Amino acid sequence: MVKNDKCFQTVSNIIMLFLCLLVVAPLLLLVMSSFTSESAIYQYGYNFWPKEFDLSAYQYLFREGSIFHSYLITIVVTLTGTVAGVLMTTLLAYALTVPELPGKGLITLYVLLTMLFSGGLVPSYMMWTKMFHIKNTLWALILPGLLCNGFNVMIARSYFVTNIPKELLESARVDGMTEFKIFAKIVIPISVPIVATLGFMQALYYWNDWQNSLYYITDSSLVGIQALLNNLLNDAQYLAKASALAGGSATTSSIPSMSTRMAIAVLGMLPMVCAYPFFQKYYVKGLTIGAVKG
Repeated sequence: MVKNDKCFQTVSNIIMLFLCLLVVAPLLLLVMSSFTSESAIYQYGYNFWPKEFDLSAYQYLFREGSIFHSYLITIVVTLTGTVAGVLMTTLLAYALTVPELPGKGLITLYVLLTMLFSGGLVPSYMMWTKMFHIKNTLWALILPGLLCNGFNVMIARSYFVTNIPKELLESARVDGMTEFKIFAKIVIPISVPIVATLGFMQALYYWNDWQNSLYYITDSSLVGIQALLNNLLNDAQYLAKASALAGGSATTSSIPSMSTRMAIAVLGMLPMVCAYPFFQKYYVKGLTIGAVKG
C-alpha cells in the first residue's frame, strides 16, 4: 500500500512538473525574445536564449513614452479602484445574505441581469461624459464598468453563506450589534481568503484595462500604462511599415517592432506576476469555496 502511494506521488509530481514547464516555457520565451535583436528574430526566429542580446526594444519604449508617469497613474487607479471595488462588492454581497433585507430578491435579480446584459458602449459613453462629466479625469479610469462586478458579488455572497455560521451572526444581532459592525468586526476578519481573492481579481482588471483610456481620455498626462504601451505598439508598427514603403527594409529598420511587442507584454504583466505569489494561497481557497452555491 505504501509502495503504491509512493508511485502515485512520484507520477503526480512528474505530471505537475511537466504542466509547470508548459506554463513557464511561453513566459520564458516571451522575456528572452524581448531581449533579442530585431534582425536575429527575423533570421533565427524565437529562441529561449537570445542569439543577439539587444535592449533596443526597451530603449525605444522608455525613450518614446512616459513610462514611469503612466505606471504611476495605473498604480494610483489600481489601488483606489481595488479598495473601493472590494468594499462595494463585499458590502452588497453581505447585504444579500441578510434574511430581513427588503427587496432582496429584486436586488439579486438586478445583479444577475448585469452579468447577462449591458446598455452598450454608446449609452454608457453618453452617461459618463454628459451626466457625470468624468472625461479626462482619473474617475474615468475607475468608475466605468470596473468598480463593481456582478460575478464577484455572487462569489462573495456564496462564500459568506457557506463559511460564516448563521448562529454567530444571530448572536451578534441579539447582542445589539448593527449590521455594519457585524460586517466590519465579524464577517471581514473571517473572510480574508475571499477578500484577498476579490482584491487580486479587481487589481488585475484595473491593471490590464486600456479601453477606458481609449474611450474617455484624450489628455496624455492621464493615460495608463496599458493604453500607453498599446499606443507605442501601434506607433512602432506604423513606423516600420512606413519605413518599408519608403524603400527601407523591415528587417534592417531601426524600429524594433517584433521585439517591442514582447517588451510591451513583459512591462505590462511584470507587476501582476510579482504580486500573484502573495495572493496565491488565498486566491485558490477563495475561488474554490466561493464558487460553491449557498
